[in-house]
Amino acid sequence: MQTGMLLALGAYIIWGLLPIYLKALQAIDSVEVMLHRIIWSLLVLLAILAWRKQWSWIAAAIRQPRLLLGFAASALLLSANWYIYIWAINNNRVIDASLGYFINPLLNVLLGYVMLGERLRPGQWLAVSIAASGVAWLSWQGGHPPWIGVSLALTFGIYGLLRKTAKLGPLEGLSLETMLLFPFAFGYLLYISQQHHNSFATASSFTQSLLVFAGPLTAVPLLLFAAAARRLPLSVLGLMQYIGPSMQLGLGVWLYHEPFTPARMLGFVIIWSALAVYSLEGLWRVWRNKAH
Repeated sequence: MQTGMLLALGAYIIWGLLPIYLKALQAIDSVEVMLHRIIWSLLVLLAILAWRKQWSWIAAAIRQPRLLLGFAASALLLSANWYIYIWAINNNRVIDASLGYFINPLLNVLLGYVMLGERLRPGQWLAVSIAASGVAWLSWQGGHPPWIGVSLALTFGIYGLLRKTAKLGPLEGLSLETMLLFPFAFGYLLYISQQHHNSFATASSFTQSLLVFAGPLTAVPLLLFAAAARRLPLSVLGLMQYIGPSMQLGLGVWLYHEPFTPARMLGFVIIWSALAVYSLEGLWRVWRNKAH
């Protein structure tokens, strides 16, 4: 369990510090950053697959059109999530991005109820209702819905739903998703190169290194998380998942000095209250089951 907590902590710290990395690429168009993230991630994942000699699943996957279609859908959702997140960071919306990952656990519960027919316990209904009121408050005081946070939560929530019902593991699944995205990403990079808009070609060696680093920065935390998930109870992993967005929120407020008015803070406090209800209800249920 101690190893699992260290693995999870590593993944969440990397995700929590991701805005610092993306800020260093603020001069590069968000689409181009996303394309490099896809391309270099695939190369890292292929290297891992080669090291583990883990190729047999590819032939089996190619023979299953339904599986390929499902992973094409999850790949589109993942790329959309990456683009929205990169755009948000590059446009000084770190706080808005963090909101998405605070909302996400509660949205997952709601998606499970709507899409999988899972029953919600009264405490979970209460948590979802409180979170919805927090989003409604942020929409009212901001004059529009917090679309960045909601979009990130929706894309990642539905992505998680598709992956939950998929047959491939974390490494194979992410590898297949990046394989499906690679032709489009590489083709678009060739197109913008012909139009003389490829920032990688004219960037400094430091910026080029940062773009290449998008590969391990994407793959490593996902693999750390997958390894942690096999070692930790869901109750512990569920509590630790708030480390990443909490770090991102802290960066947005104290490092990048984004506006965080008392009215806006109230919306976050309402959502944090919902998360507290959700977490405490889950811990109480685990304790009660052990007691029996």
